[in-house]
Amino acid sequence: MEIKLIIAKAKSNDQTAFKVLLDAFWNDVYGFQLKRTENENDAEDITIQTFSKAFDKIDTYNDAYEFKTWLITISKNIHIDLLRKRKSSFQTRSRHTSSDDFNDIIDESPSPEDKLITEQNLAKLLRDIKKLKPHYQQVINLRYFQELSYKEISEELNEPINNVKVKLLRAKKLLAEVITK
Repeated sequence: MEIKLIIAKAKSNDQTAFKVLLDAFWNDVYGFQLKRTENENDAEDITIQTFSKAFDKIDTYNDAYEFKTWLITISKNIHIDLLRKRKSSFQTRSRHTSSDDFNDIIDESPSPEDKLITEQNLAKLLRDIKKLKPHYQQVINLRYFQELSYKEISEELNEPINNVKVKLLRAKKLLAEVITK
């Protein structure tokens, strides 16, 4: 199938089209990031974020440009943002670190009140998860409640691991939207 036709289907929210695009371009974006980051975990995280952002903003894609170029540009920007965030975080931590910090030991074990609040929050979270579409509920359940790896979820759902990763990312984003409403 021609890429422009697949992109048009993706713009009309066809999930199969998203899957085809993910499968077609995953290795290009991942390979690009692996060369930049020289770290498999960072490359994978950035690639997942790239597809998530691209799929969220698919309506803004201009077909006068190559789709792969568009994805690589998104990926490059995500990587730059990540580097800026890490640099900022490191500078903030290094300014606030002193030898006195190590002498202050705080008991961080949860109090009975904290446990009660956590239980109430868990009940609310479960209600919020129920508001998602069933396939998003399933992937969240498998990852966070059954604590399965991406590979195990992939086998359980009989889907490629890349789809599981993007589906989980989408599920988390949708859940965050439900929670903030």
